[in-house]
Amino acid sequence: MLTREDEVEIVALHRRGWSISAIARHTGRDRKTVRAWLRGERRREARRTPSPLEPYRAYLVQRLADDPHLDATVLLRELRALGFDRSYPTLTRELRRLALRPVCEVCKRAGHAPTVELVHEPGEELQLDWLELAETPWGEPAHVLVGALSCSGRIRAVFSEGEDFAHLAAALDGTLRRFGGTARSWRTDRMASVVAPQSGRLRAEAAELAKHYGVTVAVCPPRRAQRKGVVEAAIRYVERSWWRSAEAATPAQAQASLDRWCAEVADRRRRGRATVSELAGGEPLLPLPPQPYPAELEVERLVGQSALVRFEGNRYSVPPGYVGQTVRVRLRLGEPTLQIVSAAGSLIARHRRIAAGAGQLARPPAHADALERAVLAAFTTKPRCRRKQNRPPSAEARRLAAALDGQAPEPAIPSLSEYASLAGAR
Repeated sequence: MLTREDEVEIVALHRRGWSISAIARHTGRDRKTVRAWLRGERRREARRTPSPLEPYRAYLVQRLADDPHLDATVLLRELRALGFDRSYPTLTRELRRLALRPVCEVCKRAGHAPTVELVHEPGEELQLDWLELAETPWGEPAHVLVGALSCSGRIRAVFSEGEDFAHLAAALDGTLRRFGGTARSWRTDRMASVVAPQSGRLRAEAAELAKHYGVTVAVCPPRRAQRKGVVEAAIRYVERSWWRSAEAATPAQAQASLDRWCAEVADRRRRGRATVSELAGGEPLLPLPPQPYPAELEVERLVGQSALVRFEGNRYSVPPGYVGQTVRVRLRLGEPTLQIVSAAGSLIARHRRIAAGAGQLARPPAHADALERAVLAAFTTKPRCRRKQNRPPSAEARRLAAALDGQAPEPAIPSLSEYASLAGAR
């Protein structure tokens, strides 16, 4: 049996043109041995130590046959009770090496199965899906509606506070305005704001939304997420290329940064001999209606100490009596005004809607005067309360405590000042 070093040397000398006889003389091996190794008639058998799972093989085969998706952590916990003392990485490595886990044909990943790429005509389809950001620099979760044209791959996206129908309608209109039009069909998954979970059919409000823009809606079949692979790839691209390195402290800054990235980075990608921007320029998109779909949007807000309510990167005033209370901002998409109502539903303020992300303040003179009066009324020249003084229980407090405890109160001992006042009275 040749050593590994001899095997490597024989192969290297043979590739340099040495004859078998010369190699045999150089290595001190028989010519038949050298010839057999070079022809591949002899191979080194890999020496493997017995797997630590061998004593438990029958149990593992049965458990994984009962449940092919059984988590390895559960198996480790069960094997511990049976005497297995190796680590979790050892368990998972040996499970893969011994191929003990059966393959589930139902949930096999699409990348391992035969597939076909669909050909999309220009302007035919727009794919839509939500990107959920659980952690943001401003401390609140965010939702991003991502749209991707199936033919050119152009991406546009809009930040939203939620995924209900009203937020979907607002974000969708913003996405379409950034595209400059809409494709003839929208492709979505079975999102709850579009499809009724019980029947699997379009919701009435979703159908009205599609009719407003003059398009059809195509819903992916159940468990066929790869049918909207264009927008799935777009979401992964947005996460990796933009969100990881985006510098934004507010949703308005994030939206502005995302818009720049879409135009300056995503549109310059090469797809064949043209860029995404050039391909998208040749897509015949349908024109958009002048106004968005009139869905009613309502969000809750906490009134700050300056009697202001933050909404869409701007601030709107309310009467000072609502400071610290929760109110609701209500508006209908396409209308120029918004309303602020109390928790009970009464109207407390109406403002003209400012463009999102403008960073402006809307405070009418009546609210400014009321706030000034409230501030002046609360103003005082009294010294601040001294909270670090020593203030033991008073005599009256001790008397009340003794009465609660059922004990006779201690006799009150007059102070020196009381003695002085008594002597002066005489």
